[in-house]
Amino acid sequence: MALFRLGPSFDAATLVRGDGVYLRPAEMRDFDEWASLRERSRQFLSAWEPVWPSDDLTRAAFRRRIRLHGEEMSRDEAFPFLVFRDDDTLVGGLTVGQIRRGVAQTATLGYWMGHAYAGRGYMSRAVRTAAGFVFGSLRLHRLEAACLPHNEASMRLLRSVGFGEEGYARAYLRIDGRWQDHVLFALLDGDPIAAPRRRMG
Repeated sequence: MALFRLGPSFDAATLVRGDGVYLRPAEMRDFDEWASLRERSRQFLSAWEPVWPSDDLTRAAFRRRIRLHGEEMSRDEAFPFLVFRDDDTLVGGLTVGQIRRGVAQTATLGYWMGHAYAGRGYMSRAVRTAAGFVFGSLRLHRLEAACLPHNEASMRLLRSVGFGEEGYARAYLRIDGRWQDHVLFALLDGDPIAAPRRRMG
């Protein structure tokens, strides 16, 4: 993993390189590609995400999103990234959020993948890259994730990286318009991270 322009304070220029993918905060130049990918993937994603606001795919909402993300990064609260292949194709998004310092030193991982790129190994590589960022650059101790019990693909992904299943939370998050149970996973600093499979492209 390589980091560029990462210093004592992180900013919108943060770029995290991994194996075949890289993570970068959204910029306005990404809007058309992002909105197109999200729209094409709407049916695929809706079962796994909160209900989208009516203006979610508008340029104004994207601009507000970028502003909020910049504020979150400057306060060390969250690091929302877009996920790109090495050829600069946008394939999804990933957020290291809900950062707790003090005695916890913990963050929560969330991610989404464009339908056309699902199941091809991009997100598993992105999650590995994010784990390196969390434990290396952010120096956190623990990275948590939660999956719907019927989201078998996401649970396989987390297990393939090295996350361990830790529990089951009832009515944990409001997804697709209703409170739903989730399976809880975590990866600790020092846990072995499995090498990715070669499938890509």
